[in-house]
Amino acid sequence: MIKAENIYKSYGDVQVLKGVDLEIKDGEVVSVVGASGAGKTTLLQILGTLDYADKNKATNLFINDTQIADLNEKELSKFRNLNIGFIFQFHQLLPEFTALENVCIPAYIAKKSKEEAEAKAKELLDFLGLGHRINHKPGALSGGEQQRVAVARSLINEPALILADEPSGNLDSESAENLHQLFFKLRDTYNQTFVIVTHNEDLATMADRKLTMIDGKIIS
Repeated sequence: MIKAENIYKSYGDVQVLKGVDLEIKDGEVVSVVGASGAGKTTLLQILGTLDYADKNKATNLFINDTQIADLNEKELSKFRNLNIGFIFQFHQLLPEFTALENVCIPAYIAKKSKEEAEAKAKELLDFLGLGHRINHKPGALSGGEQQRVAVARSLINEPALILADEPSGNLDSESAENLHQLFFKLRDTYNQTFVIVTHNEDLATMADRKLTMIDGKIIS
């Protein structure tokens, strides 16, 4: 699913990633832990094609058998939309739209019909226990419900890879536990691959593998 080699990233004189090598198999749930500033979010952004690694002849990034460096901007945008789902600490739902409309947005970007997008969105919201909340706007939903809507949005295009950055960091303990269990239910149901950056030790330990980052490198 993911093969990354010699990933470096600098911002000015600050070197954030210092030669990261990483291989993740289809259907794995992998957690990435480490202190703030270790480079976890930067690595996730590069894996999600939201940022670029520094140019280096030895650097490679393959996602779902695609060499990312071979894609131009338009191809990369399409690849990201169809192959990668994102879940963030803050749900980033659009407040003026209903749960259903928020979930449909990536499908519309992929040029799917309104009928097809809404049918898939309803299926996902039902699966996540939100079938009775599809017409509610984010302000009328609890924090846990908002995050589940964000999860449904990340799944709408049936991506092979889900990247999550502190997905339960803004939730109470019960909602966080429910979300953690949901990731494994999704993996078992849809065989998706999850890479989760987290400070939550319970979630990190539940993963198939736990990777630790220190000072821009993966040490375990």
